[in-house]
Amino acid sequence: MLWAGFVFGLLGSFHCVGMCGAIALALPGAGQPRSRYVTGRVLYNLGRVTTYATLGALAGLLGQSLRMAGWQQSLSIASGLLILLLVAVPERYTGRAAAAVGLDRVLARLKQTLAYFFQQHSVGALYMTGVLNGLLPCGLVYLALAGALSAPGVGGAAVYMGLFGLGTLPLMLALSLTGQLVPLPWRLRLRQAVPVVATAMAVLFIVRGLGLGIPYLSPQLPAPAAGPNAAPAPMTMCHDSAAH
Repeated sequence: MLWAGFVFGLLGSFHCVGMCGAIALALPGAGQPRSRYVTGRVLYNLGRVTTYATLGALAGLLGQSLRMAGWQQSLSIASGLLILLLVAVPERYTGRAAAAVGLDRVLARLKQTLAYFFQQHSVGALYMTGVLNGLLPCGLVYLALAGALSAPGVGGAAVYMGLFGLGTLPLMLALSLTGQLVPLPWRLRLRQAVPVVATAMAVLFIVRGLGLGIPYLSPQLPAPAAGPNAAPAPMTMCHDSAAH
């Protein structure tokens, strides 16, 4: 299932072009030597990948605790249902929900710090710009994190989100190097395909969680191991036939 992260990132990168393309196009460094110019843009995108992998590890911690509670199959189904919910709810409502819990102040501080690094001209500052850019609210990232919940372990979730970030890298890097790579009408059309891909992923997670016995697609998952407080198996009396 980890490969799904890369595929989703690759197809969803057209959404990234629409949402974050302006930042990629406005990155500082014009007039620098070609090697430094390219290095800065590569580091900016690797900064985003770093953030996605870190967020994936955090999602993996949550998913691992749920699996240890014996909710492995339920978690896969819940991940699919969460993806469907995020697809159905417009992004403006998720923004309002964030403001309702006070995340708007955190976001304002994040944007202020992002603007500071954006004004610098070192390649290290471009990397930090990418790191902070990865923290900006993004429905596509939320969808990917919902899938990371059911990835195998903390490392698996981090790899899943890292592959998601690497999937977005080719188009975003090409955009930052060449300018307007994809015409606006095509970007709009391809962005409309993101919910379709996300829905297909959601169905895949749900089918996998059902444990239908289909190899690779929906395997029978093992029952959770008994915890330390589980009742011991009843003891049976063994009689030696030779002893009386």
